[in-house]
Amino acid sequence: MEKQAMEACKAVYLTAEDLRIAASIIYNAYHDDPFLIDALHCDDTLQYEQKLRGAIREELNELWQQEQGLIGLFLGKRLVGVACIATQQVPLGEARYWHWRMKMLISAGWKSTQAWMKKEHQIIESLPSNHFAILQFIAISTNEQGKGYGSELVKTVLSWCDEQPDLDGVGVFVSDPLHRVLFSTQGFDKLEELAIGSVTGELMLYRGRQNG
Repeated sequence: MEKQAMEACKAVYLTAEDLRIAASIIYNAYHDDPFLIDALHCDDTLQYEQKLRGAIREELNELWQQEQGLIGLFLGKRLVGVACIATQQVPLGEARYWHWRMKMLISAGWKSTQAWMKKEHQIIESLPSNHFAILQFIAISTNEQGKGYGSELVKTVLSWCDEQPDLDGVGVFVSDPLHRVLFSTQGFDKLEELAIGSVTGELMLYRGRQNG
């Protein structure tokens, strides 16, 4: 049964029409993410959720506008997984465009915007070179988790990475032990420990096929 379901899934680039559903999948997957809880600086649940939706929406729109790697995993016509990859060919961290800063400020507040940029800056500073991308989001729909689609999506990210002539690999910040196991089994290695805000985790790195 699982094998049949896996055979039916396909990975393609997201279209503009997919972004709303993609944002919903990411929101549900990252609702309890330690970094986002810390970065959004909010004790009120409703306000936190509003800020989280806004931050995810603005980041997705920016990645789309900058033609970054937005990959969707589909079962038939149904979007069940999303991976968002940002390359250093566009400004990240403290170099973020002002229009992104203003939109994020309105959606999430200035302290949260600063925390987001600081996270990216710390990751970029730790990567081996500016030819490594950052995996910003990776998420599977709540109803489809635990079925192997997460591994399929990570494999798709690595295949995408290997096809990019200007990329040497991709890094991801991981604070959940289960996620650490997932990335380790798919070829990621621990680069170093990072403390981002009050959250401690690992920066994990996949070195592209040409560097393997």
